[in-house]
Amino acid sequence: MSFHPQAQPQFLPPAATPPRRSAGLVFAIVGISIAGLVGLLVLAYLAVALGLSSLVVGSVLALVPLAIVLLAVRWVDRWEPEPRWALWFAFLWGAAVSVAIALIVDLGVQIAVAVTTPGGASDEVLQSVVQAPIVEETAKGVGVLLVYLFSRSHFDGPVDGLVYAATVAAGFAFTENVLYFGVALAEGGTEELGATFVVRGLFSPFAHVLFTACTGLALGIAANRGGGARVVGWFLGGLALAIGLHALWNGSLAFADAVLLYTTVQVPIFVAAIVLTVLLRRQEVRITRLRLGEYQAAGWFDAGEVEGLSTPAGRRAALAWAKAQRPPRTAAVRSFIADATRLAFTRNAIATGRADVRRLEDERVLLERVTAARRAIMG
Repeated sequence: MSFHPQAQPQFLPPAATPPRRSAGLVFAIVGISIAGLVGLLVLAYLAVALGLSSLVVGSVLALVPLAIVLLAVRWVDRWEPEPRWALWFAFLWGAAVSVAIALIVDLGVQIAVAVTTPGGASDEVLQSVVQAPIVEETAKGVGVLLVYLFSRSHFDGPVDGLVYAATVAAGFAFTENVLYFGVALAEGGTEELGATFVVRGLFSPFAHVLFTACTGLALGIAANRGGGARVVGWFLGGLALAIGLHALWNGSLAFADAVLLYTTVQVPIFVAAIVLTVLLRRQEVRITRLRLGEYQAAGWFDAGEVEGLSTPAGRRAALAWAKAQRPPRTAAVRSFIADATRLAFTRNAIATGRADVRRLEDERVLLERVTAARRAIMG
């Protein structure tokens, strides 16, 4: 990959009113703080309900499926990474707020059943197939929706929606696994704990991700189409599909042969999700090449840079080149790649009529950062 100082560009981005970043910053600070506080309350609840030893064992084991899911999310998010603060909020929302909502609703249902049906017990199957899918997917989906609303410039399409939804789901599944593993150890000992770990930690670590991904993908499609009032319809449609898949999963455990249904229904759905994710990532590559090609025509990049920025092989070559320099220039090249990719997606929003004045200002700032990164690369 070549890095060459560019000639004077053929155009300058249009001036715009500086974007008001305070809303996103306030959302990040307040959102993460509230979710963290709720997380402490959930942790205290788990410590009381499970006991400290069961909580520790459950937490350690729950890290295994969490690591599997987060590695997959990182792979999906590699081309155009989302900001860390947004990912932290998504994870904490899933691990803390969504779980708290589910626990509160469950407690409310139990109280209502006790009051209306003295001496009666709640229907566990009904809770599993109806209550849990509706409550849990709604709680998780709201977290993805909040990221969409308050981090609009970082929510460009289906891949972004998938990443945020998967991160929320990973957080929720982590806390839920801690609870399930802790209960299994406390009630059935190591044998039941081992069986539960195999089923939840190894057999189905992506279950919640598949459910909530429907909501994230729907919001991503809405973002691709310009947002607006249609977002509500896309959100509700994706949420309905997420609830339906979740109910199908829980129902298979209650009414059908779980192994048969898993191999004939869930596995094909999982394979289809993988294929869809690969296709969406390829679309990101095409968008990057197309939009950076427009900047190349205007004089902001040369052909070697566009090739290095818009292909996986080119990026690997650029990073290898940067690592071989003395001193290494890896940080500058990573910054150059990240800013140029963000620039391509910003230009795509502008070119497809989905931009406001903030996007125009983002374009100007990113062009300045790309130029500064190029200077750093050139030493």
